[in-house]
Amino acid sequence: MGSEKVETITVNEDGNPENKVIVHDIGFVTLLDTMGSDEEVENSARISYGEGTRKVNQTRNLIRYLMRHKHTSPFEMCEVKFHLKLPIFIMRQLVRHRTANLNEYSGRYSVMSDEFYLPEGDYLAKQSTTNKQGRAEPLPNKGALQFEFNRIYDNANIAYQNLLDEDLTRELARAVLPVANYTECIWKLDLHNFFHFARLRSDNHAQREIRDYSNAMYELVKPKFPLCCEAFEDYIRDAVTFSRQEMEVIRDNMNGSWTMNNYNLSERERTEFLEKLNKGAE
Repeated sequence: MGSEKVETITVNEDGNPENKVIVHDIGFVTLLDTMGSDEEVENSARISYGEGTRKVNQTRNLIRYLMRHKHTSPFEMCEVKFHLKLPIFIMRQLVRHRTANLNEYSGRYSVMSDEFYLPEGDYLAKQSTTNKQGRAEPLPNKGALQFEFNRIYDNANIAYQNLLDEDLTRELARAVLPVANYTECIWKLDLHNFFHFARLRSDNHAQREIRDYSNAMYELVKPKFPLCCEAFEDYIRDAVTFSRQEMEVIRDNMNGSWTMNNYNLSERERTEFLEKLNKGAE
Protein backbone atom coordinates (compact mmCIF):
# COMPACT_ATOMS: atom_id res chain seq x y z
CA MET A 1 0.00 0.00 0.00
CA GLY A 2 2.95 2.40 0.23
CA SER A 3 3.45 5.05 2.87
CA GLU A 4 1.44 5.00 6.07
CA LYS A 5 1.43 8.80 6.25
CA VAL A 6 -1.36 11.09 5.13
CA GLU A 7 -0.47 12.56 1.77
CA THR A 8 -1.40 16.22 2.02
CA ILE A 9 -0.75 17.58 -1.46
CA THR A 10 -2.66 20.85 -1.72
CA VAL A 11 -5.20 22.81 0.29
CA ASN A 12 -8.68 23.59 -0.99
CA GLU A 13 -10.65 26.85 -0.67
CA ASP A 14 -11.80 25.91 2.85
CA GLY A 15 -8.21 25.47 4.03
CA ASN A 16 -8.57 21.69 4.41
CA PRO A 17 -6.31 19.10 2.80
CA GLU A 18 -7.85 17.85 -0.43
CA ASN A 19 -7.60 14.24 0.76
CA LYS A 20 -9.74 14.97 3.83
CA VAL A 21 -13.48 15.59 4.15
CA ILE A 22 -15.11 16.78 7.39
CA VAL A 23 -18.31 14.90 8.23
CA HIS A 24 -20.84 16.09 10.82
CA ASP A 25 -18.60 18.88 12.14
CA ILE A 26 -16.17 16.74 14.16
CA GLY A 27 -16.03 13.49 12.19
CA PHE A 28 -13.84 13.08 9.14
CA VAL A 29 -12.73 10.87 6.28
CA THR A 30 -9.10 10.95 5.18
CA LEU A 31 -7.82 9.03 2.18
CA LEU A 32 -4.48 7.78 3.49
CA ASP A 33 -3.28 5.80 0.53
CA THR A 34 -4.24 4.08 -2.71
CA MET A 35 -2.65 1.24 -4.62
CA GLY A 36 -3.15 1.03 -8.36
CA SER A 37 -4.93 3.13 -10.96
CA ASP A 38 -7.31 2.84 -13.90
CA GLU A 39 -4.36 1.64 -15.96
CA GLU A 40 -3.52 -1.00 -13.36
CA VAL A 41 -7.05 -2.41 -13.67
CA GLU A 42 -6.55 -2.68 -17.43
CA ASN A 43 -3.08 -4.15 -16.97
CA SER A 44 -4.43 -6.76 -14.57
CA ALA A 45 -7.13 -7.71 -17.05
CA ARG A 46 -4.70 -8.01 -19.97
CA ILE A 47 -2.02 -9.58 -17.70
CA SER A 48 0.83 -7.74 -19.44
CA TYR A 49 1.45 -5.17 -22.10
CA GLY A 50 3.97 -2.43 -22.74
CA GLU A 51 3.27 0.69 -20.72
CA GLY A 52 2.20 3.53 -22.98
CA THR A 53 1.10 1.27 -25.82
CA ARG A 54 -2.60 1.65 -25.10
CA LYS A 55 -4.77 4.70 -25.68
CA VAL A 56 -7.00 6.22 -22.98
CA ASN A 57 -10.16 5.29 -24.88
CA GLN A 58 -8.99 1.65 -25.02
CA THR A 59 -8.44 1.67 -21.26
CA ARG A 60 -11.88 3.19 -20.77
CA ASN A 61 -13.59 0.69 -23.06
CA LEU A 62 -12.02 -2.31 -21.33
CA ILE A 63 -12.87 -0.99 -17.85
CA ARG A 64 -16.46 -0.44 -18.91
CA TYR A 65 -16.60 -3.96 -20.37
CA LEU A 66 -15.24 -5.44 -17.13
CA MET A 67 -17.74 -3.52 -15.00
CA ARG A 68 -20.65 -4.25 -17.34
CA HIS A 69 -20.00 -7.99 -17.36
CA LYS A 70 -19.06 -8.19 -13.66
CA HIS A 71 -15.46 -9.31 -14.19
CA THR A 72 -14.43 -8.21 -10.72
CA SER A 73 -10.91 -9.60 -10.17
CA PRO A 74 -9.04 -6.79 -12.02
CA PHE A 75 -10.70 -4.25 -9.70
CA GLU A 76 -9.62 -6.34 -6.70
CA MET A 77 -5.98 -5.69 -7.64
CA CYS A 78 -6.34 -2.04 -6.52
CA GLU A 79 -6.85 -0.85 -2.93
CA VAL A 80 -7.93 2.20 -0.97
CA LYS A 81 -7.12 3.00 2.66
CA PHE A 82 -8.88 5.51 4.92
CA HIS A 83 -8.52 7.09 8.34
CA LEU A 84 -12.03 7.59 9.72
CA LYS A 85 -13.43 9.37 12.75
CA LEU A 86 -17.07 8.39 13.25
CA PRO A 87 -19.68 7.46 15.89
CA ILE A 88 -19.62 3.87 17.14
CA PHE A 89 -23.13 3.20 15.81
CA ILE A 90 -21.90 4.07 12.30
CA MET A 91 -18.76 2.03 12.86
CA ARG A 92 -20.99 -0.99 13.46
CA GLN A 93 -22.37 -0.66 9.93
CA LEU A 94 -18.85 -0.33 8.55
CA VAL A 95 -17.70 -3.63 10.04
CA ARG A 96 -20.52 -5.43 8.26
CA HIS A 97 -18.29 -5.24 5.19
CA ARG A 98 -16.16 -8.20 6.16
CA THR A 99 -13.78 -8.12 3.19
CA ALA A 100 -12.16 -4.95 4.57
CA ASN A 101 -9.14 -4.77 6.88
CA LEU A 102 -9.74 -2.78 10.04
CA ASN A 103 -7.80 -1.47 13.02
CA GLU A 104 -9.77 0.60 15.55
CA TYR A 105 -8.88 2.88 18.45
CA SER A 106 -8.74 0.76 21.61
CA GLY A 107 -10.93 1.69 24.56
CA ARG A 108 -9.11 -0.96 26.61
CA TYR A 109 -5.70 0.57 26.05
CA SER A 110 -6.64 4.26 25.89
CA VAL A 111 -9.19 6.62 27.43
CA MET A 112 -12.23 7.13 25.22
CA SER A 113 -12.95 10.57 23.77
CA ASP A 114 -15.54 12.94 25.25
CA GLU A 115 -17.01 13.68 21.79
CA PHE A 116 -20.48 12.51 20.78
CA TYR A 117 -22.56 12.75 17.64
CA LEU A 118 -25.27 15.42 17.88
CA PRO A 119 -27.84 15.23 15.05
CA GLU A 120 -29.06 18.56 13.72
CA GLY A 121 -31.71 20.05 11.46
CA ASP A 122 -33.79 17.65 9.41
CA TYR A 123 -31.68 14.71 10.61
CA LEU A 124 -33.98 14.83 13.65
CA ALA A 125 -36.94 13.11 12.03
CA LYS A 126 -39.91 10.95 12.94
CA GLN A 127 -39.83 7.17 12.71
CA SER A 128 -41.22 6.07 9.36
CA THR A 129 -44.53 4.19 9.52
CA THR A 130 -43.80 2.33 6.27
CA ASN A 131 -40.13 1.44 6.84
CA LYS A 132 -39.05 0.00 10.19
CA GLN A 133 -35.47 1.19 9.64
CA GLY A 134 -36.22 4.54 8.03
CA ARG A 135 -37.12 8.15 8.79
CA ALA A 136 -40.12 10.27 7.90
CA GLU A 137 -40.59 14.03 8.06
CA PRO A 138 -38.42 16.21 10.36
CA LEU A 139 -39.61 16.88 13.90
CA PRO A 140 -40.37 20.46 14.99
CA ASN A 141 -38.94 20.32 18.54
CA LYS A 142 -35.29 20.11 17.55
CA GLY A 143 -33.98 22.17 20.46
CA ALA A 144 -35.64 19.95 23.06
CA LEU A 145 -34.36 16.82 21.33
CA GLN A 146 -30.80 18.11 21.20
CA PHE A 147 -31.02 19.09 24.87
CA GLU A 148 -31.97 15.49 25.69
CA PHE A 149 -29.08 14.12 23.62
CA ASN A 150 -26.61 16.42 25.38
CA ARG A 151 -28.03 15.62 28.82
CA ILE A 152 -27.48 11.91 28.25
CA TYR A 153 -24.00 12.45 26.82
CA ASP A 154 -22.94 14.66 29.74
CA ASN A 155 -24.21 12.18 32.33
CA ALA A 156 -22.57 9.25 30.58
CA ASN A 157 -19.24 11.04 30.30
CA ILE A 158 -19.35 12.06 33.97
CA ALA A 159 -20.08 8.45 34.95
CA TYR A 160 -17.20 7.23 32.77
CA GLN A 161 -14.76 9.70 34.33
CA ASN A 162 -15.96 8.81 37.84
CA LEU A 163 -15.34 5.12 37.20
CA LEU A 164 -11.86 5.88 35.91
CA ASP A 165 -11.22 7.99 39.02
CA GLU A 166 -12.20 4.94 41.11
CA ASP A 167 -9.43 3.08 39.24
CA LEU A 168 -11.87 0.79 37.46
CA THR A 169 -10.28 -0.85 34.44
CA ARG A 170 -10.84 1.07 31.21
CA GLU A 171 -12.26 -1.97 29.44
CA LEU A 172 -15.20 -1.97 31.89
CA ALA A 173 -15.60 1.77 32.45
CA ARG A 174 -16.29 2.34 28.74
CA ALA A 175 -19.45 0.22 29.02
CA VAL A 176 -21.40 3.26 30.29
CA LEU A 177 -20.72 5.30 27.13
CA PRO A 178 -23.42 5.51 24.43
CA VAL A 179 -22.89 4.33 20.86
CA ALA A 180 -22.84 7.99 19.73
CA ASN A 181 -19.32 8.23 21.19
CA TYR A 182 -16.74 8.94 18.49
CA THR A 183 -14.08 6.40 17.63
CA GLU A 184 -11.34 6.26 15.00
CA CYS A 185 -10.09 3.53 12.72
CA ILE A 186 -7.94 2.66 9.72
CA TRP A 187 -10.07 0.92 7.08
CA LYS A 188 -8.68 -0.69 3.91
CA LEU A 189 -10.30 -2.70 1.13
CA ASP A 190 -9.91 -3.47 -2.54
CA LEU A 191 -11.60 -1.35 -5.19
CA HIS A 192 -14.25 -3.91 -6.15
CA ASN A 193 -15.43 -4.26 -2.56
CA PHE A 194 -15.25 -0.51 -2.05
CA PHE A 195 -17.69 -0.13 -4.95
CA HIS A 196 -19.93 -2.74 -3.30
CA PHE A 197 -19.79 -0.71 -0.07
CA ALA A 198 -20.57 2.54 -1.92
CA ARG A 199 -23.50 0.96 -3.77
CA LEU A 200 -25.12 -0.12 -0.51
CA ARG A 201 -24.17 2.73 1.83
CA SER A 202 -24.70 5.66 -0.56
CA ASP A 203 -28.11 4.36 -1.53
CA ASN A 204 -31.13 6.40 -0.42
CA HIS A 205 -32.33 3.43 1.65
CA ALA A 206 -29.19 3.49 3.83
CA GLN A 207 -29.10 5.41 7.10
CA ARG A 208 -28.40 9.04 6.39
CA GLU A 209 -25.30 9.25 8.57
CA ILE A 210 -23.54 6.30 6.90
CA ARG A 211 -24.49 7.79 3.52
CA ASP A 212 -22.61 10.95 4.45
CA TYR A 213 -19.47 8.94 5.21
CA SER A 214 -19.84 6.78 2.13
CA ASN A 215 -20.29 9.81 -0.12
CA ALA A 216 -17.24 11.48 1.44
CA MET A 217 -15.11 8.39 0.82
CA TYR A 218 -16.32 8.12 -2.76
CA GLU A 219 -15.59 11.81 -3.35
CA LEU A 220 -11.96 11.18 -2.38
CA VAL A 221 -11.57 7.94 -4.36
CA LYS A 222 -13.08 9.19 -7.62
CA PRO A 223 -10.13 11.41 -8.71
CA LYS A 224 -7.78 8.46 -8.16
CA PHE A 225 -9.80 6.04 -10.32
CA PRO A 226 -11.88 8.28 -12.64
CA LEU A 227 -12.57 5.70 -15.37
CA CYS A 228 -13.43 2.95 -12.89
CA CYS A 229 -15.78 5.28 -11.02
CA GLU A 230 -17.44 6.40 -14.24
CA ALA A 231 -18.13 2.76 -15.15
CA PHE A 232 -19.35 2.02 -11.62
CA GLU A 233 -21.81 4.91 -11.76
CA ASP A 234 -23.12 3.93 -15.20
CA TYR A 235 -23.45 0.18 -14.72
CA ILE A 236 -23.86 -0.34 -10.96
CA ARG A 237 -24.67 2.69 -8.80
CA ASP A 238 -27.16 4.42 -11.10
CA ALA A 239 -28.38 1.27 -12.84
CA VAL A 240 -31.19 -1.10 -11.85
CA THR A 241 -31.93 -4.82 -12.21
CA PHE A 242 -35.36 -6.04 -13.28
CA SER A 243 -37.03 -9.27 -12.18
CA ARG A 244 -38.60 -11.69 -14.67
CA GLN A 245 -42.09 -10.31 -13.95
CA GLU A 246 -40.86 -6.74 -14.35
CA MET A 247 -39.34 -7.62 -17.71
CA GLU A 248 -42.72 -8.99 -18.79
CA VAL A 249 -44.32 -5.69 -17.83
CA ILE A 250 -41.73 -3.76 -19.85
CA ARG A 251 -42.04 -5.99 -22.94
CA ASP A 252 -45.83 -5.84 -22.89
CA ASN A 253 -45.74 -2.09 -22.37
CA MET A 254 -43.52 -1.77 -25.44
CA ASN A 255 -46.20 -3.64 -27.37
CA GLY A 256 -48.82 -1.22 -26.08
CA SER A 257 -50.89 -3.71 -24.05
CA TRP A 258 -50.48 -4.11 -20.32
CA THR A 259 -52.02 -3.52 -16.91
CA MET A 260 -50.11 -3.86 -13.66
CA ASN A 261 -52.64 -6.37 -12.31
CA ASN A 262 -51.66 -9.11 -14.76
CA TYR A 263 -48.18 -9.89 -13.43
CA ASN A 264 -48.54 -11.35 -9.92
CA LEU A 265 -46.56 -8.51 -8.31
CA SER A 266 -47.16 -7.68 -4.67
CA GLU A 267 -47.96 -4.10 -3.70
CA ARG A 268 -44.40 -3.62 -2.44
CA GLU A 269 -42.96 -5.09 -5.66
CA ARG A 270 -45.06 -2.67 -7.68
CA THR A 271 -43.80 0.26 -5.65
CA GLU A 272 -40.18 -0.86 -6.04
CA PHE A 273 -40.67 -1.42 -9.78
CA LEU A 274 -41.93 2.13 -10.25
CA GLU A 275 -39.02 3.43 -8.16
CA LYS A 276 -36.62 1.63 -10.51
CA LEU A 277 -38.26 3.17 -13.57
CA ASN A 278 -37.98 6.62 -12.03
CA LYS A 279 -34.43 6.22 -10.71
CA GLY A 280 -32.31 9.20 -11.72
CA ALA A 281 -35.27 11.09 -13.22
CA GLU A 282 -35.43 14.77 -12.39
